[in-house]
Amino acid sequence: MTEINHVEYKKYFVDNQRFGPYTIWHHQHWFEEVPSGVKMKDIITYIMPLGPLGKLTNWLFVGKKLEGIFEYRTVITNLLFGEIK
Repeated sequence: MTEINHVEYKKYFVDNQRFGPYTIWHHQHWFEEVPSGVKMKDIITYIMPLGPLGKLTNWLFVGKKLEGIFEYRTVITNLLFGEIK
């Protein structure tokens, strides 16, 4: 469960995990108006639980899964709204 707790209209919003699998989950969503539309940028900071075991799990699975999720979102967003050059 995340909570949106920082918002600046038409500029960014931030969600932080309240409950869930991560020790820390901080996800910034940035928006920039450009001549051909709106450019989006994500900045994600997260920490896995369980110390060294969590770091290994992140390296083996979680990091790749998160990259895949955001790559997929980029593809779908570009299909729906067009790609910003």
